[in-house]
Amino acid sequence: MNAVVILLVGIAILFVAYVTYGKWLAKTWGIDENQITPSHEFEDGVDYVPAKAPVLLGHHFSSIAGAGPINGPIQAAVFGWIPVVLWILIGGIFFGATHDFGALFASIRHKGQSIGEVIGQNIGPRAKKLFLIFSYLTLLLVVAAFASIVADTFKATFTDTGAIDYAASAANASTAMISLLFIFIAVAFGFLVYRRNASLTTSTIVGIIAIVICITIGINFHPIYLSSTAWMIIVGIYILVASVTPVWILLQPRDYLSSFLLYGMMIIAVVGIVGSHPTLNIPAFTGFVDTIAPTGTSLGYLFPALFITIACGAISGFHSLVGSGTTAKQLNSEKDARPIAYGSMLIECALALISICAVGYIWKDYAAGTTVTPTVVFATGIASMLSKIPGLSGVYDISYSLLVLTVSVFCLTSLDTATRLARYMFQEFWLEPGENREDTTGFKRTLTNPYIATIITVVLGISLGLTGYANIWSLFGAANQLLAALGLLAVAAWLGNIGRNNKMFFIPMAFMLVVTITSLIFTIKSNFTAIIAGGTGLGWYYIRAILATLLVILAIVLTIEGINTIKKQFKNKAMQS
Repeated sequence: MNAVVILLVGIAILFVAYVTYGKWLAKTWGIDENQITPSHEFEDGVDYVPAKAPVLLGHHFSSIAGAGPINGPIQAAVFGWIPVVLWILIGGIFFGATHDFGALFASIRHKGQSIGEVIGQNIGPRAKKLFLIFSYLTLLLVVAAFASIVADTFKATFTDTGAIDYAASAANASTAMISLLFIFIAVAFGFLVYRRNASLTTSTIVGIIAIVICITIGINFHPIYLSSTAWMIIVGIYILVASVTPVWILLQPRDYLSSFLLYGMMIIAVVGIVGSHPTLNIPAFTGFVDTIAPTGTSLGYLFPALFITIACGAISGFHSLVGSGTTAKQLNSEKDARPIAYGSMLIECALALISICAVGYIWKDYAAGTTVTPTVVFATGIASMLSKIPGLSGVYDISYSLLVLTVSVFCLTSLDTATRLARYMFQEFWLEPGENREDTTGFKRTLTNPYIATIITVVLGISLGLTGYANIWSLFGAANQLLAALGLLAVAAWLGNIGRNNKMFFIPMAFMLVVTITSLIFTIKSNFTAIIAGGTGLGWYYIRAILATLLVILAIVLTIEGINTIKKQFKNKAMQS
């Protein structure tokens, strides 16, 4: 299959979906641009701050993207390009984008609070508590993993004698320097736009030029060489500060400016694919079981592995936390919800299509297990295609480096967004449905303090990152997709309570629940099999088996409560008619 056909046909389908299905959803749900949004109603200059649509789109897209739409499709490519592309398009349009749009809309109609609060008010207080505990623990795992990834991207390499290997550490030191400079650019941008009322267009142009300058400086001047542990501590301090500072100082401007790196990466990729228009070596379909296993570990059966592995490129529960956590508190007008939530998800789908083209181009190396790290696969594939274009044969090295740098920047972006979201979850846990922090006293008043909540979150997340998060990371995929199923359930329950059409959520919700529970059952089975076999590391097998079992119980309990809520809605409608 020609890569250009996959990419352009896919993008055309996504565009048609945005202007048809996305528009229909907005009309069906009752999006009202005259409705006052939480960013105006509760504006506090810290978390609730109205943002211009392009700025908020940059924040939302940067936060939900990360490496997800790159990693998932590349890993799932072992099943062939047809199932991957079909899930990206069908899942992205009818599952993921609908989920993201619904979560953001539900949140802005619930004072900008999280999906947990939506569940509390529309399903019940117990369901809210369970969801918030689950979401908080999942976000702690994200903080631990992303902090570790960022630290490993920045860390120096040491020789056997303990000396710094400057040659081997140069690329990491360069990435660290660029990332640090990027923070200062973002703060300056926020100050100009929000305190000096500078033109967004002018500030954007200046900001992009500044990004190019900081990349140039970072490549040629990178004097900071530290260990992974040292960087973990520094990253912890950074996210501690970044998660409590007003969003206009760092969160909004940094994510907005960093989004241009991702846009640029996608443009470079499209140029490479269209310019070289290669025929991909990847098979259309390899079978219902992963027998290729490039990394040495098989993904198992296509169902449920495909739908767990490709998350951010089709549907991801993390998106509902972003939309109902930070984005809802900054939305200037309800009319911006469709391009920001539905639109961002479709852009992610386009990036996922690019990723399948990248792995397809170097398929022989990937299938043979010689090039398997998703970021490296992506950068190698795109840079190789770009260098095949006449006149661009010498751009491989610089394009490869820029592609890897962009992915690293987005890991840091997702990291402090996840920390802020975890802080919101921790605060909301101690509040009853509809209750505000101002209504609390005693220990609840203390634990809902944003600084206390953030310190607890950062200490737990960084500590987990320094110890053993990798031992339970395998559960993240299922946990993330369970979040998506519960997000769909929450929005469906709310829409039903206000008399709006919620039937578009039923099939995606049921499907994701079945996928998640099936995946968790496989996990429980494999870990108990390992326990019976004996050997080393039995403690972690027990922990994974117990956690997977608890997730299944959580899914069943919340699903029963949600279904009972929806049943009552149908009974009420029947009685009224």
